[in-house]
Amino acid sequence: MTHERIELFTDGGSRGNPGPAALGVYMRDLDSGKEYRIGKYLGHTTNNQAEYQALVVALEKAHSLGAHEVTCYLDSELVVKQMKGEYKVKDAGLRVHFEAIKELSKKFKKFSIHHVRREKNKEADAVVNEVLDRHSRT
Repeated sequence: MTHERIELFTDGGSRGNPGPAALGVYMRDLDSGKEYRIGKYLGHTTNNQAEYQALVVALEKAHSLGAHEVTCYLDSELVVKQMKGEYKVKDAGLRVHFEAIKELSKKFKKFSIHHVRREKNKEADAVVNEVLDRHSRT
């Protein structure tokens, strides 16, 4: 079963920046309504690293599901503006993820990325916090 149109929300967070970090992804198939949540602990890194890695993971999942159209929503203005070419990517560590996202985006017939306010990204944010809370208890 392919999922033609997917809407995805990603978030990354680091407690301490840098500090313990995680990524969160919330995806919705616009045709079937099926939902996916992905959370991953990233170890000690920065917010920006976590934001980028969340988008990489989400696009890899969308591609594995056979998506043709992907609409991405992030509350990281930096990542969105860098992906749209409005800001340069100066950090070498972020450039690796930037290049990976550029390549992944070519695998879809339609790809768009949009900045949203934090309150519009609650699902992905909740996944990040669940992962960080779970990890801090271990």
